[in-house]
Amino acid sequence: MVREYIGALGARVICDNIPGLVNKQRQLCQRYPDIMQSVGEGAKEWIRECQHQFRHHRWNCSTLDRDHTVFGRVMLRSSREAAFVYAISSAGVVYAITRACSQGDLKVCSCDPLKRGRSKDERGEFDWGGCSDNINYGIRFAKAFVDAKEKKVKDARALMNLHNNRCGRMAVKRFLKLECKCHGVSGSCTLRTCWLAMSDFRKTGDYLRKKYNGAIQVTMNQDGTGFTVANKNFRKPTKTDLVYFENSPDYCVMDKSAGPSKPPGNSETIFPSQLCRGMLAEDPREVSAADLWAHLMNDTLINGCCQNTSSL
Repeated sequence: MVREYIGALGARVICDNIPGLVNKQRQLCQRYPDIMQSVGEGAKEWIRECQHQFRHHRWNCSTLDRDHTVFGRVMLRSSREAAFVYAISSAGVVYAITRACSQGDLKVCSCDPLKRGRSKDERGEFDWGGCSDNINYGIRFAKAFVDAKEKKVKDARALMNLHNNRCGRMAVKRFLKLECKCHGVSGSCTLRTCWLAMSDFRKTGDYLRKKYNGAIQVTMNQDGTGFTVANKNFRKPTKTDLVYFENSPDYCVMDKSAGPSKPPGNSETIFPSQLCRGMLAEDPREVSAADLWAHLMNDTLINGCCQNTSSL
């Protein structure tokens, strides 16, 4: 029903009312409303995954229902938390679009058209069949849409965001798996039909969480095209490493200006805010890839952020 409602006019109205989009993002949003719908539905999944990965930590990927930046002021600082959010949201876009392609929800893509004919692996030859996930389309669209904002502003933070966006996109591809069906007498598997499928998103979340733990603090190099390590005793970052510029704030210093928040699982109860310092948005520049998802989701996941059972 929602998909039928979002026509050309509806898409224009929706896309024009999403704050912070650059022209290219707005054009893509208007041109591909069905993809935007799929991304909005997938947003709840990657936000849940983010909250799962940090469920025992003081910053636990909590969201603000009254704040259009979803994660609030935490995104203003070029911290490792911001690096993780950019990576996991970019990964979530890839995952949502690729899944929608395979499920036949989108007009512009379907199964991977390149997975045809015969191929082989360590077990021998097999025939491509079934529906291989079209991961390359998901990556291309995510790159075009999510990276468009960062390419408009060529500064250190944009370079950081582009790097972490790419880490997230490639993390999904890293966990593609070959699934096969055996044919032959008594299931002898003399013949196999195989296809490529994405793994559960939890694997991507676990992987990026480890990358968060090993994130590398960097500074911009002199020509502004890359990074150098902030501490010369650490190794240089690779394309698969998350990078950040600034140390994280103290997430368990109460921020009373944040106002009331909702406890998990109880939307009726309002209690004094336990939102931490650095959680409200102030700079309109920092409207991240997560902003669109907030406007496309049917509901917002709310959680508190100060859990004193563990430290960062």
